[in-house]
Amino acid sequence: MSETMLLAAGDVPEGAAVLNPFVIVDDAAGLMEFVCRVFDVVETVEARTPMPDGRLIHAQVRLGTVDLMMVDRLDGWPARPGLLQAWVRDAGAVLDRAVARGARTVTAPLPFYGETTLARMLDPWDNLWWLWSPAPGRPDPAPPWEGGDDTMFTTLDTTLRELAA
Repeated sequence: MSETMLLAAGDVPEGAAVLNPFVIVDDAAGLMEFVCRVFDVVETVEARTPMPDGRLIHAQVRLGTVDLMMVDRLDGWPARPGLLQAWVRDAGAVLDRAVARGARTVTAPLPFYGETTLARMLDPWDNLWWLWSPAPGRPDPAPPWEGGDDTMFTTLDTTLRELAA
């Protein structure tokens, strides 16, 4: 096997991660406020770069060991919301906080494989979030092809088809 092209975690600049998501949205400042309030984190203020018209050309917030970067969509740019995953202490509580701030539940918290709970939300900027939380000791659900519930797939499928329409 050939050597990876990625830097090792210890070789990136101090405090940086190997991979960090970057989204282009309308109202990056609003998304920043949403993320900070839902996940109880603080914006990396020194990274905020407003343009003369007030739109943000860069902003970021640290979620665990990764920076979520965002920018306001400029004229002629397409919106590029993200598909984002976050490990949280309580997926249901985070989902409730998000819904109170305008997010839509895509998948209510459900048992998932590997002793986890999975919930999904669509934030007001059309970023689709997977919210994972540990659920030690809980057995894995049966897969749909063995008679288990298919809500995990159908809620995602429905949402993505609605976004495409």
